[in-house]
Amino acid sequence: MKSNQQKITALYCRLSQEDELEGESNSIKNQKSMLEKYAADNGFGNCRFYIDDGYSGVSFERPDFKRMIADMEKGEIGTVITKDLSRLGRDYLKTGTYIEIIFPQNDVRYIAVNDGVDSEKGCNEFIGIRNYFNDFFAADTSKKIRAVQRAKAERGERIGSKLPYGYMKSEDNRLVPDPDTAPVVKRIFDMYVNGVGTRTIAMTLERDKIMSPSAYAYYKYGRKENGLKLNNPYLWSDVTLRGMLVNEVYIGTTANYKTTTKSNKLKKQIHNDRKDWLIFENTHEAIIDKSTFEMVQKWFAGRRKPNKSGKTDVFAGLVYCADCKSRMYLRRVLKYPKENNYLCKTYQRYGNNHCTAHRISEQDLHAVILQKLREVTAYVRENPEEFYEIASRNARAEAEREMKTYLREKEAAEQRIAELESIIRCLYEDRVLGRISVERYESLSSGYETEQSELKTKLNEMNAFLDENEKREQLIQDFIENAKKYIDIQELTLEILRAFISRIEVHEKAKWHSTECGNDIVIYFTVERKEQLNVWHKEIKTA
Repeated sequence: MKSNQQKITALYCRLSQEDELEGESNSIKNQKSMLEKYAADNGFGNCRFYIDDGYSGVSFERPDFKRMIADMEKGEIGTVITKDLSRLGRDYLKTGTYIEIIFPQNDVRYIAVNDGVDSEKGCNEFIGIRNYFNDFFAADTSKKIRAVQRAKAERGERIGSKLPYGYMKSEDNRLVPDPDTAPVVKRIFDMYVNGVGTRTIAMTLERDKIMSPSAYAYYKYGRKENGLKLNNPYLWSDVTLRGMLVNEVYIGTTANYKTTTKSNKLKKQIHNDRKDWLIFENTHEAIIDKSTFEMVQKWFAGRRKPNKSGKTDVFAGLVYCADCKSRMYLRRVLKYPKENNYLCKTYQRYGNNHCTAHRISEQDLHAVILQKLREVTAYVRENPEEFYEIASRNARAEAEREMKTYLREKEAAEQRIAELESIIRCLYEDRVLGRISVERYESLSSGYETEQSELKTKLNEMNAFLDENEKREQLIQDFIENAKKYIDIQELTLEILRAFISRIEVHEKAKWHSTECGNDIVIYFTVERKEQLNVWHKEIKTA
């Protein structure tokens, strides 16, 4: 066994982002200088630095700290020296455990220079108090940082530290499309809406030597991320692609507070319900248009798994039960593809007690939608002005009823937000001048700030509605242009369906006496016109 003098003297340095706020004295450079001088002045040899730069003292999951403990458990370390107790850690229970139990069990001497702690000279009765105050400082700092982050989140500022793939930071710290990766994002969405699955997309990107997001971040910014594989920087995963395809950041939306933690000591991320998110639209330039993004979400909600021949269900996410409004899913009959049927999800899950089958064959649905699309697009091409007038009139009639209400509510919300801003400002002046107590100020201001935050969220929703109404004319123009583009539709594709149809509702089959008739189908076009038609076909026998 080596003597304590022959073993390694571990000089441990740690600095977190919060510690940097305290000034230059806590820098890694100064810690190293101090510990090196202390070791030389006091006869400690065989020194080795263990450094964790940018790691909180609340957690002990730090790379070099763990390396130091591993070396200690191998019997290689005789002494551990830190600048003070807070460098070792800010969780007073765990820090105390290391000082009073783990280090002594491994015959390790511990020294905290500035706090006058040296385990060889006996227990310092103030260690527990110092550790407690270090813990309190960490909790207080965390509380202040959370308050700042909350304020930023409520203003619609992005609070995530990780740059989304496809974007870079501008000089004024805003997200702007990255000229190198934004085209890749567009390509991924285009491939997906054209029926290419995520696995095939991943293989295509790898074949074309396009770096994965983690590899790109490493080579451009020097940032290591989870999942980084330097031996193959072009390896894309299905999980990465699916995460991108549902990320609203690509349509210019900032969504804050998707996750949270219970406290500064529990780092596990808890996923919040969407209703608790803070969502702000149009905060930065979009890479993907909203119609494409929304269609992708519909297909994600449906079953998009290809069959054995590699064919994907083109209606996935578009077909709904007209009665219970749940999705209808394709049930494939492997031996007899002509008997593939769409069935109501509620019926499949709960049976006849909650809804009926609403069964319609894939073949018949395809034929009906194809025929109707041919009729509608032919009409639009031959009568573009008449169609524009009808579609505009229907859109206006539908919107005007809600528009007046929204405008009134918007004006009232804006007025109340301005009033609350004035009230909060006056409260703050009263607090500064001592007219009201700190407790009274915090109680009143908290209530007003909560009301103001809720009003701002509501105002964002109203502005989004008004923006959508302004875009309806563009939807009609796009519909006309698409009708001119797709002159002879021979086969339904994802691209064609996305261009013309937003939703299909299927009614249960009607019965006349003992004869079963076809389904009524309602088609919702992208211009928000509703076309209803009767589909008559013979009874379908399922396997």
